[in-house]
Amino acid sequence: MFLRRLLCRASDCPQRTFREQVPGMTKRWARRTDRLTTMITRFGIEAAGRAGVRLLDAAGVSISRDTVLRLVMRQPLPFDLDREPVPKVLSVDDVAIRRGHRYATMILDAVTHRRVDVLPDRLSETLSDWLKTHPGAEIVCRDGSSAFAQAIRDGAPEAIQVSDRWHLWHGLGEAVEKTVIAHASCFRPSAGTVLKPIPAAAKASRSIDQRTAARHKAVHDLLLQGAGLLECARRLGWALNTVKRYAHAETAGQLQRPPRHRPTLVDPYRDHLRRRLLQDPQVPVTHLLAEIRERGYPGSANLLVRYINQGRLDLERQPPAPKKVKAWIMTRPEDLTEADRTYLQDVLTLCPDLKQLTELVRKFANMLTTRQAKKLPDWMESAHTSGFPALRSFVNGLRLDLPAVTAGLTLPYSNGPMEGANTKVKLIKRQMYGRAAFPLLRRRILLN
Repeated sequence: MFLRRLLCRASDCPQRTFREQVPGMTKRWARRTDRLTTMITRFGIEAAGRAGVRLLDAAGVSISRDTVLRLVMRQPLPFDLDREPVPKVLSVDDVAIRRGHRYATMILDAVTHRRVDVLPDRLSETLSDWLKTHPGAEIVCRDGSSAFAQAIRDGAPEAIQVSDRWHLWHGLGEAVEKTVIAHASCFRPSAGTVLKPIPAAAKASRSIDQRTAARHKAVHDLLLQGAGLLECARRLGWALNTVKRYAHAETAGQLQRPPRHRPTLVDPYRDHLRRRLLQDPQVPVTHLLAEIRERGYPGSANLLVRYINQGRLDLERQPPAPKKVKAWIMTRPEDLTEADRTYLQDVLTLCPDLKQLTELVRKFANMLTTRQAKKLPDWMESAHTSGFPALRSFVNGLRLDLPAVTAGLTLPYSNGPMEGANTKVKLIKRQMYGRAAFPLLRRRILLN
């Protein structure tokens, strides 16, 4: 391409010659073409300063990291709040800048998934001021945060708050796990009904820890005397949440945590050991050790003795962990394998309370998938009167945020796009290793 050099004939002109400009390729006074500037800016947005410079150097572009960052900070934001109206449906959530120490608040368009803005903290006042400064939001999706709920009420009182369905399901899952742990003694080795223990090696039921029983008795004795939970905590010198946990448990056995057995070197030989004990209950452990060592057992004798004394050979099948039972209960029955479906049925047969819990969970799942908010009051009443403390606490939380929960079960909007954007933010912040300030991080989040 040939460019003309033009000459000014005026004698008093400070610049006598001029180079012809090519639209879309060069600009006056620029030291780089538009395409090269766009390339450098894109590298800076994706990889920040130092990493961007290394990648550009490999591409044959020699430039400093300060120039890369300067071009990134000059780049216009994709969503101009001064010219464009605020989206009618917003999604709000906090993102960790430094987990446990610093957080920011990200705002998205819940329909187009465009990133609208990033606020420097997650304080209620900050979000409230932003909503007042940028009016126009009619629906705001959020999680169960009370701070965000108050901020939306203050900053956009006419907006409809929508509680995210995933967070509702997650909160129910936490309540289900606590309930399963409280009823774990029903399907752990001490049950000995459906899972057929070995007669000679069967263990007695686990004795309840004496300290747990004494603390449970102390709390309930004070409650019978008319003391409240705060008074119990003051007299016993315990935290209020600890007193609540003992007060909500009807028996001390519900507070007993089941043992957590990790995989060991003995597991591959469990079936052989069980068959040998069924054939000869008096077989010495040394004989068992020699037999499995011939089959390749690399462990010690102490590990084998501890494995047997823990009662892990007492049952035809290993008792499931509470988290596993919780996962079975929270999964659609048609999505479970035949083995898991059978195992869950055995557990529910051993514990009728968990069967009732499973029915409540499936009813709630049906409300979420079919958006039947009109069934929510009846479900909350059934769950509250079921006798499960963790489920009762979950229902109390729903009642405190009932309008938003009802909107979440009615409207099609959710915080799903926000979770994907949050995952991308984790990559962006770790690329900079905490060296950059918030303005650069905010701009990279909005431009990516």
